[in-house]
Amino acid sequence: MKYIDEMKINSLLKLKVTEKEVDEIIVKAKQLKRLSLEESAKLLMVKDDIVLQKIYESASYVKRTIYGNRVVIFVPLYISNLCSNSCVYCGFASNNKVTVRKKLTFQEIKQQTEILLGRGHKRILMVAGEMGSSEENINYYIGAVKAIYSAEYKCNKIKRVNINVAPMSVEHFKKLRDIGIGTYQIFQETYHEQTYRKLHVAGAKTDPDNRLNGVDNAFKAGIDDVGIGPLLGLYDPNFEILAMLMHIEHLEKTYGVGPHTISIPRIEPAPGSDYASKPDYLVKDEEFKKIVSVLRLSVPYTGIIVSTRETAKFRDILINLGVSQISAESKVTPGGYEENSVHNDKLERQFSINDQRSLNEVVKALIVKGFIPSFCAACYRKNRTGKRFMDLAKPGQIKRICDINALVTFKEFLKDFADADVKELGCKLIEKHKITLDNKSVNILEKFFKDIDNGIRDKYV
Repeated sequence: MKYIDEMKINSLLKLKVTEKEVDEIIVKAKQLKRLSLEESAKLLMVKDDIVLQKIYESASYVKRTIYGNRVVIFVPLYISNLCSNSCVYCGFASNNKVTVRKKLTFQEIKQQTEILLGRGHKRILMVAGEMGSSEENINYYIGAVKAIYSAEYKCNKIKRVNINVAPMSVEHFKKLRDIGIGTYQIFQETYHEQTYRKLHVAGAKTDPDNRLNGVDNAFKAGIDDVGIGPLLGLYDPNFEILAMLMHIEHLEKTYGVGPHTISIPRIEPAPGSDYASKPDYLVKDEEFKKIVSVLRLSVPYTGIIVSTRETAKFRDILINLGVSQISAESKVTPGGYEENSVHNDKLERQFSINDQRSLNEVVKALIVKGFIPSFCAACYRKNRTGKRFMDLAKPGQIKRICDINALVTFKEFLKDFADADVKELGCKLIEKHKITLDNKSVNILEKFFKDIDNGIRDKYV
């Protein structure tokens, strides 16, 4: 695979590390400096519980320093489970005879979006299988994004659509850029070439370099906000993390900026897939906690996403260790948000999910732990993406802007969608958080809050 030096990664996986070395790496990380591949590898090699605790505490410190108490919330919207690829771990595999296939019309996509808007969602990750010709794909994606943006519920609209779809040509990526997508997200699944070829048995996805090139094509098309990640469980997780960090180094060197987000899903059972129920490399909770923490220290300004694959209890733990974005009340089936739906979710979903909480329940859990739920997408609309975002983030200038926008979107949610107890708890948290802000920020907030009380929505800085 291009950019991925497996021999170098395997040599790094043999490194020995002392507690003194870990302490020195932690000092550097707490200064919010990017770690080298070797430094990240050494942290991944740590097994001693006492030293691991140092890594956890440092990751929590870096998370709070950069992101404060903000946690961004989004929801996936699956528009199709038709797919021409056969991936042995996926419920959407083309050779999977169990899965019931469905492709939403643009009207159905709009209706699904209206349901999500009615629950308080403002950020959508659009997901689709890889199907048909490239021209058919891009036309469907464009129509779907337009349908999502056209949806409205009581003056509320989706602020930004991020997409997770198959790689495509630079020309097609330009078309997506022009209709105003946010982040383009694509997972390599596994960076280990032999494993990749073994698990992807048919379709365009059999070529690992085509998958890898998808990120480069997005950058070349002017989409400078990308999301990457491995599917943990397919190969040695430490190899996957180092390979992904090597991928990030390539992006930073070539385009001046790495990914905006990293996703680290763990494999979960999927309908029609024996492999998904018995993966080759089961990643245990303690190992997963270390991975999240090391990533937060290694790439401090990159968002880390954990989905509803994880349990509610475990996600609450991971947020303290470095996770900055989470999904809420996810359905991983096309049309899954249809109220009083009669379709068989078990036969249409891509994989199993473990956190079944509603958006209100997720918001309440965050509030109780002192976190500010954020539905903000202002940076996309202010063109604060890619290198420009990083240039603001590294000196700490973005934090003040994000604090204001997070509180405004949170206030909107409390006013329009929160249950009574959530609203009461949320208003108290806002007042508590305002004390930590400077006078200029408080004045801006008070003006925006007054606008919210007067029915005005979607104000941001």
